[in-house]
Amino acid sequence: MNDLTAACDAVLTRVTGGAARVPGVVAMVTDRKGDIYAGARGDSRLGDGALNLDTVFAIFSTTKAITGTAALQCVEEGLLDLDAPAADYAPAISRLQVIEGFDDAGQPRLRAPHRPVTARMLMLHTAGFGYDFFSETYKRLAEDHGQPSVVTASRAALETPLLFDPGERWEYGTNIDWLGQVVEGIRGKRLGAVMRERIFDPLGMEEIGFTRTEAMRARTATIHARGGDGGLVPMDGFALPDAPEVDMGGHGLYATIPEYMKFIRMWLNDGQGPGGRVLRPETVEWAVRGALVPPQKVTMLTGVIPSLSNDAEFFPGQVKDWSYTFMVNAETAPTGRPAGSIGWAGLANSFYWIDRRNGIGGYWATQILPFGDPVSFPGYLDFETAVYRGLSR
Repeated sequence: MNDLTAACDAVLTRVTGGAARVPGVVAMVTDRKGDIYAGARGDSRLGDGALNLDTVFAIFSTTKAITGTAALQCVEEGLLDLDAPAADYAPAISRLQVIEGFDDAGQPRLRAPHRPVTARMLMLHTAGFGYDFFSETYKRLAEDHGQPSVVTASRAALETPLLFDPGERWEYGTNIDWLGQVVEGIRGKRLGAVMRERIFDPLGMEEIGFTRTEAMRARTATIHARGGDGGLVPMDGFALPDAPEVDMGGHGLYATIPEYMKFIRMWLNDGQGPGGRVLRPETVEWAVRGALVPPQKVTMLTGVIPSLSNDAEFFPGQVKDWSYTFMVNAETAPTGRPAGSIGWAGLANSFYWIDRRNGIGGYWATQILPFGDPVSFPGYLDFETAVYRGLSR
């Protein structure tokens, strides 16, 4: 274990030092029993030296797996039919049409979809939704037609046209925000309240939520912008809203990283938490399997808003699948992560993986835009590699 600690510490020290650096990073590794590595280096806001394990992060799309878990609980209880129209549970989704481009006057050309969106499509990112930072069409809707950004956590930000007919292909987008609306329709309460009652409390996850307490707000890391010269600038005015209009199941949570490790451990332990069972073992078993129907596949994320995302892809050249609701690497990754493992990322360059075969998982948290940061993303891959090498010794 000393080899593991030394190897991980070395990665954190390197990425937080020198001219090309991240402001700060919290990185952790857990096995099925508990955390086996916890490291924090650098700054909460550039220059303050204040980052530590209690720092609160906007975890962006690493929220998605938690919303997926809430939906899987509904499936277990017979309350959610994954192949029924999602509008049965979230009626507003029935109003959305497919966009086929823009007419000569610049107005969207819309038509009715050929089939309804289902919850399964939402979980697999095949429903037709996108993000404006990965879609030229959504970018144009934002720039020319005032479509709000999802970071506003507004209902208007959700009600976008579909980019294609539901079920046609994989496209990363606001699917899991809509899945959160499905869960709310079933449970009759806000998504955050559902998560608190059915996931956070059974797992002992305290400092996590769509709205921060005053104590959490005081310890929240600043998001930084990486400029074209490689330098970092604190984005002091940028944050996900507290008390949002919509609990955005795709990206809206704040958390400390030790709290998220408890969620990772639940998946390592077949759905069991310290305060009770969150999911059944058989649910966990099928939920982590890749479920896209060929030729559907996970593709590179092509950034179209440079301030928010670079082009980004895990393990280029390797096959990636999608499950309920994680990326699944279909081949052994260069880091040592075995085929069949699951994981994903958050917009501000946070990353996690869950390796059920070996019983380990990890999380790497930074707060930098754009996504696919040239220091943080490779640093995360080096961290994951160091974990596997350290454990093999």
